[in-house]
Amino acid sequence: MEQVKGLLLDLDGTLYHGKNMIEGADALIQQLREKKVPYLFVTNNSSRTPEQVAEHLIGMGIPASPEEVCTSSLAAAHYIAHESPGAKVAILGEEGLERALTDAGLSITDEQPQYVVQGIDRSFNYVSLAKAVQWIHEGAASVLTNPDLLLPSDTGLTPGAGSLGAAIEAASGVKPVVIGKPSSILMKYATDRLGLSPSETAMVGDNLRTDIAAGANAGCRTVLVMTGITTNDNMEAHITAAGVRPDYICQDLYEAAKLLCN
Repeated sequence: MEQVKGLLLDLDGTLYHGKNMIEGADALIQQLREKKVPYLFVTNNSSRTPEQVAEHLIGMGIPASPEEVCTSSLAAAHYIAHESPGAKVAILGEEGLERALTDAGLSITDEQPQYVVQGIDRSFNYVSLAKAVQWIHEGAASVLTNPDLLLPSDTGLTPGAGSLGAAIEAASGVKPVVIGKPSSILMKYATDRLGLSPSETAMVGDNLRTDIAAGANAGCRTVLVMTGITTNDNMEAHITAAGVRPDYICQDLYEAAKLLCN
């Protein structure tokens, strides 16, 4: 870890479960601040704005500011704005995605978009699917904020953005550009924001198939914490499925703090 100068921290499953902070999360962030270790909260969640993410963290007792938040929506907006400044985009998503695209100077439209940008969309229906497929057949590029098939909720697992994206891909026959973890696009955007190279950065997360795979794909060091998806019992199965092995494994956030803050 001597070469690591900054951190990318996953949220759900790593620092909290739904509305409940994971033990040690507040202490970890406080220590990072005291040690002046640069970090960003990196999430595949496209529905919330950075302000809403920070508010959620603060409400659980985890220190946070909007400037420390990096979402798949922000990365998607940056990707499109860099590729086609001022492009016309159609959205299948929620407030966080719309805000990010608008702030990036992109034009939101339902008429002949150049891009169809899809994230989690709890109002998604057959009409949404039909419109997205039509736009893509007419030449619009397909962009998916994140491929998560399922999302944790207070009532159990619910369909994620990747489930909706799977329907659009099946009907259109076009594979989308994936922005969020395990894609390296979100990682590149985050490390650029830190002003560090991937080799100087460590990705910390609970999910081998997204967090750890994304870090490895981008060339970051990787730290697996056993606070969420991955457990000691299922770790080898997840390693086999993800095709990557973490550089470091921490049983809890107190162990992670010792590794990351010393």
